[in-house]
Amino acid sequence: MVLVRDGYLCQLRLPGVCTTQADCVHHTRGKALGDDPRWLLASCTPCNLRIGDPTKLSRPQPKRMTQW
Repeated sequence: MVLVRDGYLCQLRLPGVCTTQADCVHHTRGKALGDDPRWLLASCTPCNLRIGDPTKLSRPQPKRMTQW
């Protein structure tokens, strides 16, 4: 349903990896929210694998500032 809605075109379009032909679906808010079409995008496999799981983004820990 999502692939048809998005015309089988990759919606992520990451430079250098995108094939533009969508063959899978990317969960923009993680799979824990289920398969609600509002949070799904058509994606090519290379873009989907490059982005990975959006709930597991590596974010640096904040640094304490001791001097201003």
